[in-house]
Amino acid sequence: MAVPQRIALTLPDPRGVAQTIELAKWAEAQGYDDLWFADSSGVDALTTSAAVALETSRCRIGTAIIPVFSRTPAVLASTAHVLHQLSKGRFILGLGSSSQTMMENWHGLKFEKPLSRVKETTQLIKSMLAGEKSNFDGETVVSHGYRQLPLAPGAQPVYMAALRSKMLETAAEFSDGVILNLFPKDALPRMMEHIKIGAERAGKRLEDVEIVCRHQVIVTDDKESARNAIRAAFAPYYATPVYNAFLAWAGYADVAQQIKEGWAAKDRAKTTSALDDRLVDDIAILGTAEECQARIREYGEMGITTHIISCVSPKDTQTTYDTFTAKNFTF
Repeated sequence: MAVPQRIALTLPDPRGVAQTIELAKWAEAQGYDDLWFADSSGVDALTTSAAVALETSRCRIGTAIIPVFSRTPAVLASTAHVLHQLSKGRFILGLGSSSQTMMENWHGLKFEKPLSRVKETTQLIKSMLAGEKSNFDGETVVSHGYRQLPLAPGAQPVYMAALRSKMLETAAEFSDGVILNLFPKDALPRMMEHIKIGAERAGKRLEDVEIVCRHQVIVTDDKESARNAIRAAFAPYYATPVYNAFLAWAGYADVAQQIKEGWAAKDRAKTTSALDDRLVDDIAILGTAEECQARIREYGEMGITTHIISCVSPKDTQTTYDTFTAKNFTF
């Protein structure tokens, strides 16, 4: 059966835990289907997911994403088990590699073999969730003798984040859903083709794979201000090796090179100006409520099934969130 279209709100609220819980309760009351946490500094996604699970009753609660480098598979498996119970089956564990900047600079870890690390962590966690005694010698993770109480087969889904071809195929093949982020619109058909390849390897149809995306949306009449907010927020993302390579893979090698050079030279103007108006409009969703709603529907037609609404412009956040409440938006 084809995956239904869903509208989600991004968490946490950057103001803190109490505000995150209140926002989650508001979103559920307003008809949002899901609540998806980003792993950001200061407000831990997994512990706050537990609080939100206890304060809500209907919305699914997911992570997009938890980095596989910063917690062991056993910790992630046991945490997912608890969140499954607290949420009464509403939790989705979304895993990804994150970036060199976060893993090496923030955590002091080595960012090595991200594709293998995400794949092997996903495989190991899924076996742990099933109650199997660990006996795993991977290229990047090892575990022997760990066992926890089992959940029913498939009860606790594990999703994988992906950007380029190999990871997209791996995510579709080995996980229960695929998480996308910050792609230029014209790259999506190519990404969907790789998801299809991976799904078919696992005997799945593309239309049966849930594909989650955190959309950067700003509902506003001032597009220029919105574009500048996107440039300021995400040019640094595209300066990291992972996202820089993704931007080049997506067909923007010249832009990726300019961002790389600008960032290395600590030239903010050169870095941000690489994202011209057309590219910003392809990466983000900016404009009136009607324009933004139409773009989300278009992405639904292109294969995205779960649409996480995120807004990096504080003055436009409430208007943006209001635009996608149940009374204001349907597919």
